[in-house]
Amino acid sequence: MTQDNSATSKALQGKTIIITGGSRGIGREIALKAAADGANIVIASKSDTPHDKLPGTIHSVAEEVEQAGGKALAIKVDVRDEQSIYAMVEQTVGTFGGIDALINNAGAIHLRGIEETPIKRFDLMHAINERAVLLCTQAVLPHLKKSENGHIISMSPPISLKKHWLKPHIAYTVTKYGMSLLTMGLAEELKEHNIAVNSLWPKTAIATAAVEYAIDAKILPMSRTPAIMADAAYEILTSKNLAMTGQTLIDEDVLRAGGQTEFDHYKVDPNCDRLFPDLFVDLD
Repeated sequence: MTQDNSATSKALQGKTIIITGGSRGIGREIALKAAADGANIVIASKSDTPHDKLPGTIHSVAEEVEQAGGKALAIKVDVRDEQSIYAMVEQTVGTFGGIDALINNAGAIHLRGIEETPIKRFDLMHAINERAVLLCTQAVLPHLKKSENGHIISMSPPISLKKHWLKPHIAYTVTKYGMSLLTMGLAEELKEHNIAVNSLWPKTAIATAAVEYAIDAKILPMSRTPAIMADAAYEILTSKNLAMTGQTLIDEDVLRAGGQTEFDHYKVDPNCDRLFPDLFVDLD
């Protein structure tokens, strides 16, 4: 991977970051944030052609990354497919010379009870939410070991065993908690290789397609923009020497720890005085 030792180098200058689910929403926002530092961004997603309802493709985000100051590589990837993942890694290393970070942002959601959850739907969530984290980690690991400051971030929540999080959508909950357990276990296993592994989750609902179509579009005005997650991810990616690892982090908490005190600019509706809490987050 390219190393830039100049005094004016930005924190992620020349670093290579793979972002699954990078064609829209939080993944896209993280890509643009890192690109502003001059990072190499791999936009990995199934979205290589325009969707009827959803904006953005790997190619449109790649153009935005280049405009923001980074270098882009758009790769169509199915995170359920082992061959697809290893081909992505090979192409990434062939283009940029190495890998410094993996962002497991791809996700599947189905907020229904057990009687309304076909086993095929559970299999899909398990494959995209949990299995893909393990598979992508295995694929990038030989290259992350060579990085000066390797990072893995998965979009999964703190594990709360409160009944109100277990009852309504247990199938989905199991797969998201599984991601967080992988974070904790991988952090311990990979510590000796100087690879930090963390989970990141929003305190409030984030204005994404998942909220609009899988939860309730009425929540959007009570949401924050994906920029808060990108700013929090940047704080994690630029932390050094395993300063943060094995943690299930909340976006606002990460930014507060970094000295930020103002968050109103992340609101979708500047006049909203009641933000909607995200799943698995209790605001008491």
